[in-house]
Amino acid sequence: MQRLDMKQLLSQKLSPQQIQFIKLLQIPTAELETRIKEELEVNPALEEGDENTDDELEDQERDDDSDDSDDFDDPDSEFDSDDNTLDEDFSEGAEEQPEIELPAKEEPAETTKDNEELDLGDYLNDDEIAGYKMQGDGPGEPEDDREMPLADTGGSLIDALMDQLGFADLDEKQEAIGRQLIGSIDNDGYIRRDLSAIANDLAFSQNIEAEEAEIEGVLHLVQSFDPPGIAARDLQECLLLQLERRPQDEVTEHAERILSETFDEFTKKHYQRIQQKLDLEDDELKEAIALILKLNPKPGGTGPVGLGKVQYIIPDFILTTDNGQFNLTLNSRNAPDLRVAPAYTEMFQAYDKAAKKDKKMKEAVTFVKQKLDSARWFIDAIKQRQQTLLRTMDSIVRYQHEFFLEGDESKLRPMILKDIATEIGMDISTVSRVANSKSVQTEFGIYPLKYFFSEGIATDSGEDASSREVKHILKEIIEGESKGRPLSDDKLEKMLNARGYNIARRTVAKYREQLNIPVARLRKEL
Repeated sequence: MQRLDMKQLLSQKLSPQQIQFIKLLQIPTAELETRIKEELEVNPALEEGDENTDDELEDQERDDDSDDSDDFDDPDSEFDSDDNTLDEDFSEGAEEQPEIELPAKEEPAETTKDNEELDLGDYLNDDEIAGYKMQGDGPGEPEDDREMPLADTGGSLIDALMDQLGFADLDEKQEAIGRQLIGSIDNDGYIRRDLSAIANDLAFSQNIEAEEAEIEGVLHLVQSFDPPGIAARDLQECLLLQLERRPQDEVTEHAERILSETFDEFTKKHYQRIQQKLDLEDDELKEAIALILKLNPKPGGTGPVGLGKVQYIIPDFILTTDNGQFNLTLNSRNAPDLRVAPAYTEMFQAYDKAAKKDKKMKEAVTFVKQKLDSARWFIDAIKQRQQTLLRTMDSIVRYQHEFFLEGDESKLRPMILKDIATEIGMDISTVSRVANSKSVQTEFGIYPLKYFFSEGIATDSGEDASSREVKHILKEIIEGESKGRPLSDDKLEKMLNARGYNIARRTVAKYREQLNIPVARLRKEL
């Protein structure tokens, strides 16, 4: 039995423009450049260009149809004026700007002349709207886990080891074992897999039967490659391999004995036990320990061919000062010159003037309109991204004015996402997307935006101090302590309390760990 039901449903959906803006906002400069190149490749209606090249197009369109001229203005002109306004407001100290809403695009006049022949609903649906599908749509990685992209300039350690393997005098089977071992090296230069597991890999993937003793023989050869200490199975072996490369004098001999006979005591810095067990004098122990501390615990992460490659951060903002006045600009890669291709505009005009509008013509113009809408949405999203980035960073600079003047970490004020969101009139999630994986270049160095956000710590004066300030003072106290008798967390807590910071011991321990400072016992030196 058939039945007809009627129901009322209220739902909220993001528009395609909003989705595209959100995705563009959260990516940093390095990824934005790649994203623009991808859009230029897939959308022929979008092209690079500046306002000078658009003048002739605008004049031509103004002659053909004055109603269409507003739709194809220079995409950068609106942003340029907003950028100047932001700079003026910033230097004068500035009124709060209203939140920039994404402008709704009107359809070109050509498309409204025959709604029955060409309707937006004929080729767009809720599930797939042209122009906002981007690489990375879907679940993907969480925003907070997004890593800041870095320019890669280094070589590959694996390639370097493979080259050295090629110069070794090995038969075909040994060379295959060597390649398998090199492929099993972790990023820090260690082989943590058991030799039995590597033997199984050789048997299943390459049909090579190899005994563990045979694999270990090739492993010793790989361990003789550069950098020293590579392919070790643990820290102890790594350090010993590096000592084997050094001149075998008395200091090296003592260091080898410490690592091979008293490694546990060495890791816990029980120096008196080491002296008693190895019968070493104070000077001999100091020289041996000093030599060990110069060794590299992660051979895979250093050197010109290491897995830890030379990398450079690409800043999203550039902040300079001129006679006490700040000048905030976006990285040039954040402000690309994009426009709608004139040829696609002319195709729309040709369709409007065509006497015969058959099915093929309709399909062609449907494709053209999709690409034109996609191009306009992308240009608008880029402009709004630029404005939002500048407004957010402008607010951060005003909030942390003292820090940007002097670069003194103790001048940082407590600041959370809500403070900036309230000042610029935007949602906290928008500020979070801007702060995530973005950085600013200042006269004191390059800082990630997350660096300027910190919680407040209560003080005796009644004012809140930034957690960054407390960490800075904690680091200074530890750097000035006696290395023979380092301060415990309890003593550090009391010293901070004496300076007016109401902080608990567990908070001291948390801040110390965030600063990568070990506990007092491990900070002890001879």
